[in-house]
Amino acid sequence: MAWIIVTVAVLPAAMLLALAAVIPRRVADAAARRVRRWVTAIATLQLGIAAALAVGFAMRFVMGTEAPAAIQAGFPAAGAWPIHLDGVSTLMWLMVSFIGWVICRFSIRYLDGDPSQGNYFRWTGLTLAAVSLMVLSGHLLLFYVAWLMTSFGLHHLLLHDPGRPAAQRAAWTKFAIIRIADVALAIALILLDAEFGTAFLGEIFVALGDIAAASPRLQVASLLLVVAGSIKSAQFPFHTWLPQTLETPTPVSALMHAGIVNAGGYLIIRTSPIVSAAPWTLAVLAVFGTVTAAYAAIVMTTQTSVKKSLAYSTIAQMGFMMLQCGLGAFSAALLHVLAHSMYKAHAFLASGNVIAERTAVGVMSTRSVGSSGPMPVALPGLVTWLAAAVFSLGALAGASLILGLDPSTKPGGFVLGAVLFLAITRWLEKAFAGGDRQLVVRSIAVAGGLCLLYAASYRIVDGYAAGSVPAASLSALQWSVIGLIVGCGFAGMFLIDQVTSRPQLSGRFGRWFVHAGNGFYVESTLRRVFGSLVSS
Repeated sequence: MAWIIVTVAVLPAAMLLALAAVIPRRVADAAARRVRRWVTAIATLQLGIAAALAVGFAMRFVMGTEAPAAIQAGFPAAGAWPIHLDGVSTLMWLMVSFIGWVICRFSIRYLDGDPSQGNYFRWTGLTLAAVSLMVLSGHLLLFYVAWLMTSFGLHHLLLHDPGRPAAQRAAWTKFAIIRIADVALAIALILLDAEFGTAFLGEIFVALGDIAAASPRLQVASLLLVVAGSIKSAQFPFHTWLPQTLETPTPVSALMHAGIVNAGGYLIIRTSPIVSAAPWTLAVLAVFGTVTAAYAAIVMTTQTSVKKSLAYSTIAQMGFMMLQCGLGAFSAALLHVLAHSMYKAHAFLASGNVIAERTAVGVMSTRSVGSSGPMPVALPGLVTWLAAAVFSLGALAGASLILGLDPSTKPGGFVLGAVLFLAITRWLEKAFAGGDRQLVVRSIAVAGGLCLLYAASYRIVDGYAAGSVPAASLSALQWSVIGLIVGCGFAGMFLIDQVTSRPQLSGRFGRWFVHAGNGFYVESTLRRVFGSLVSS
């Protein structure tokens, strides 16, 4: 039964790869309608299979030994299988399949009439197949081949309009930077194969349970996995390629930001038993994630371009996701990847409506529709912040109690809880400062609902990931250092947001606002390094 499940799972990806390999560009463009119909149909088939497997895994998890025999025996056991089906891969594959299906459907109308739409769908199918195989792979070589194919497909999608110099620069800058990640990952996989004598992930995970202390070779491999994942997920300072890829069609941006850029995070989550064997590498990852999240969030608030603001938003979200991995909160990181993918795909695909939406918001604000008048007493700034802090803390505590979550038992629970506390407090503070009683009540209700939704989603994802991700084993000193760095980073970002949100900035802060708007010139500096590749 297991081999049938594996065959059915990889069938859509194999069909998409065959379609891209058999049909040349000239034929694809000549028969564009047929090609896009085939690719969309296969993407639909894959979504159906992924949904069925996700439901089957959930039934097996919830029902336990009472589940139907077909479900109990259907999923292959961890071991010498080239496809590794567990809760982590099943959830990620469902997300990838859904995003791919949505983008295929959206692209039909978006690229209608484009002379190269057949070739576009050809490479979109190949990229979707590569990401799917990477998510499902249970063998180091298969994972690496799918990893390379993902970059290969994205490179051709970025060059959909090769006549645009900005598209050329973005594609080749990304090509050069990601090659560093490819080399790091290749060396890491070679070291892992030499260390364990097998390239099957299931066998490596089983062997890790018998290791008391990581050997130098295993520690180097863990560090290289962290490096490869960080570069692939656009961590600072290797993030510069992502904001440059705005010349590509909007569906490609959605696919890249909602799916492909998550490959680095998935690498860390998938190999979390390996990376956790050398806990100091998790500390390195947490530092990189904190720096990236703080830097990108500051730059994002200064951007005037919608797509560039979304690009830096992706970098900030990937930084926070890497921070979660560094804290050992792999289930929280997996939930973050899933939620961010859905949000960012919608944000990019709906970015064309931003002008109409802003116009509507402006009209509504001038009419003051639904305003219940100012609050009886205008609260001072400190009192407003304290009130927002009390309500946000109550929302987080209430959600945890209702769903039985104890932050002290979860890796990085208090650190991540403090970050969420700052975010909700800042949001409620803005609502309270407006002085509209109805807005305050709605904001408190929404904050409580969001906390409940997050806690419930975490319980579901943690149930799927149970047994696939390890518990964090950092020392007290490492926790102290990580907590200090994370606390300083997010507290500093909170203070900067407080200062820059004032209507008028002083000359000193005005200058820093300009510097932040230019990304503190990191992009222009690295462009000099990789710019020569554009003409190569």
